[in-house]
Amino acid sequence: MGFIDRVTTNVRLMLQRPPRQQYGALCYRVRKKQAGQLEVLVMTSRDTGRWVIPKGWPMEGKKAHAVAEREAYEEAGVKGKVFKEPLGHFHYRKTLSNGVKVPVLVQVHALEVEDMLKSFPEKGSRRYEWVSCEEAATRVNEPELKILFMQFGGRMYSSAGGTFASPVTEHGSARISTKTASV
Repeated sequence: MGFIDRVTTNVRLMLQRPPRQQYGALCYRVRKKQAGQLEVLVMTSRDTGRWVIPKGWPMEGKKAHAVAEREAYEEAGVKGKVFKEPLGHFHYRKTLSNGVKVPVLVQVHALEVEDMLKSFPEKGSRRYEWVSCEEAATRVNEPELKILFMQFGGRMYSSAGGTFASPVTEHGSARISTKTASV
């Protein structure tokens, strides 16, 4: 490796930054009227119209799960029980207002929806749909988020008993592992 190659490699490594952190909510409900069907909320992003979940940047003085809960309220108008333990993570590339694309790591928390509000901060700026975990996985672009939806659906439904479980296991862990894709 020549001198120029080493300098180029070193400069590239120095300029690489770790992913920025966001917190998101995988909002779900169990429809009792429809034979206990599990549904998850997907919504469109305001800028590109792609299907996403509520997510946002850290907030001073708020823990990760509280940020996820707040974003679900602001972006989708849902209220409910948020779980402190994360389900997992996914990566995506965020285009900032100046056009720069930055890698982002989203820590996802389950939120059991108890109420849907008629008025909330971002009402009217997105489309919202309640769909199955399988359908949600087909709509989102991020491979790790697809996996989270599929694993969440599998974890929530106990095929042996035909009942829904809590997203948090007996040991307090809600972690769903996904392969980490390089960004």
